[in-house]
Amino acid sequence: MSTSMRSIKETELRDLAAAWLALSVAFALLFFRGAFQPGSATDFSLPFAILVCAITAGVAFLLHELAHKFTAQRFGYPAAFKADYNMLVLAVFSAMVGFLFAAPGAVYHPQTTERESGLIALAGPATNVALLAVFFPLYLFPGVVGVVGFLGVWINAFLAGFNMIPYGPLDGKKVWNWSKPVFVASFAVCGTLAAGAFLGFLP
Repeated sequence: MSTSMRSIKETELRDLAAAWLALSVAFALLFFRGAFQPGSATDFSLPFAILVCAITAGVAFLLHELAHKFTAQRFGYPAAFKADYNMLVLAVFSAMVGFLFAAPGAVYHPQTTERESGLIALAGPATNVALLAVFFPLYLFPGVVGVVGFLGVWINAFLAGFNMIPYGPLDGKKVWNWSKPVFVASFAVCGTLAAGAFLGFLP
């Protein structure tokens, strides 16, 4: 492996790790803020909450981005994740005040056909739907395992639905540009799951 290629891979791994950590902290602050107060009914410490969110939000983000990367590579394109460090800082600080604005970065690859672009984009939300199915059985268990299941379902439903919005740089816009029928079917699934999570029909 050339020095330049090794440098690119090391940079990408560092960006993925930074985004994983920042999002884990941000989601922990957002979901477990009350748990860190004296006398709280829960016994979560901040490090433990970050670990739970690393398993749920962190994995959801990481596999979403890697799905984009590997699908692009399957089409023969070089692809790499690049973190936006300003947005990672914003994610943590926004979570501190009770909301989360998360745009951790993106997978960059050369220009493709509309079909290839649509399939690369669709791989991310599809991965979140698959992860939702993996986390759902954990919700049936009590205690920490149930909390992991709840957050895994909620976060993956949110990511799938949000990313399928057909606007700007979101995945849904690229799927819409490629195939309206595929977009409608995908949005119906992802949007229904996200709505179910927000309205409490999912755990």
